[in-house]
Amino acid sequence: MSEVIVSLKILPKTVDVNLEELEEEIKEAISPERMEREPIAFGLVAILATKLVPDEAGQVDELEKKLKAIEDVGEVEVVGISRGL
Repeated sequence: MSEVIVSLKILPKTVDVNLEELEEEIKEAISPERMEREPIAFGLVAILATKLVPDEAGQVDELEKKLKAIEDVGEVEVVGISRGL
């Protein structure tokens, strides 16, 4: 079965959210292959996460659901989906 690479942008609810703790919660929830920070504006920093998932219906929705369940997550945006090699 092939896999797809899902790129996500995760925004915290406020600029006061502890990013280290939020990153740990994201790791526990979805075990991303890669995470990095991207400054947005006015002290707000987004977390960019990359995750490999099976190429099946509903997998991306499940990722979004798990991330939105984290208390300090404000928004989750899928910024890209591509096929794995």
